[in-house]
Amino acid sequence: MSVKNFTPPHPLNTAVLFLVFNRLNTTKQVFEAIREAKPPRLYIAADGARESKEGEDKKVKKVREYIVSNIDWECEVKTLFREQNYGCKIAISGAIDWFFENEEMGIIIEDDCLPSQSFFWFCETLLNRYRGDIRISMVTGTSYLFNEIPSKEDYFFSKYMAIWGWATWKRAWSKYDVEMSDWSETMRNKLSNEMLYLDKPTREHFLEHFENSFHNKYDTWDYQWVYRCLVENSYCITPYKNLISNLGIEGRSGNSTDSPFINMRKLEVNFGSSIPKLQHSYEVDKVLFYNVFNRFEKYIFIKKVLKKLNLLNFAQKIRV
Repeated sequence: MSVKNFTPPHPLNTAVLFLVFNRLNTTKQVFEAIREAKPPRLYIAADGARESKEGEDKKVKKVREYIVSNIDWECEVKTLFREQNYGCKIAISGAIDWFFENEEMGIIIEDDCLPSQSFFWFCETLLNRYRGDIRISMVTGTSYLFNEIPSKEDYFFSKYMAIWGWATWKRAWSKYDVEMSDWSETMRNKLSNEMLYLDKPTREHFLEHFENSFHNKYDTWDYQWVYRCLVENSYCITPYKNLISNLGIEGRSGNSTDSPFINMRKLEVNFGSSIPKLQHSYEVDKVLFYNVFNRFEKYIFIKKVLKKLNLLNFAQKIRV
């Protein structure tokens, strides 16, 4: 149930990994949400500045200094501040490796993913509830349902692994392989057959990105994670109400493209006691996948048309 003001049921007990880089503005906003939640253990990981980007070293330094100087609650702090730039693939996957060398489970937030306060307790509750259940690989705070499916339950079991504010366990991350060593034509066909609940263009989207990730055509870590979750035939616990707002892609160093899902409204929710049956929520997932892929394609198409008409400034404000 959505609420205006969320009251934490107890102090947060779960560690948080905060992934940052060079954007002080978005970092400040996300850090303030973390600061309010007061995690007992805070891990901060930052890639090094790129030599090819003049002045980036100063931006990176300011981000690190801001966070460290503003931790004003009782908290164990660990930092992984890299001196050189490793890129998204190695820096982020390596930071999560480091996190789970020290923790059995935890919450992971990037510097542009602004969480509601209830996100932290949502993750903590479900991390504890499904701690030993290998059918679950992760918990996400991002929902693309846009309140289209009313439900008395708080969450469902999805095959869509959304990593804009998420949480997982050491036992799940230990199966991750950033190089996708077991990718093959046989595995491609196997996954294609297992994803028949998706339309063909969506299946091909995933398979193409898995192929490109395997061949290092992207500097990324997340498709490798999605791949592993699908290979393990596992689920992502997804809230019906969205708990994360992505603050935008301007100036980021990663691979995100323009998206209609920037600045989605995030909600505060109180969690009920109902526990849904642990099975793939096919019908809900159909809506979720439709929203993600069809809305995205429609958004990109409209922006291309507006660009040709020299109306790109208007396109920046579109939400479809």
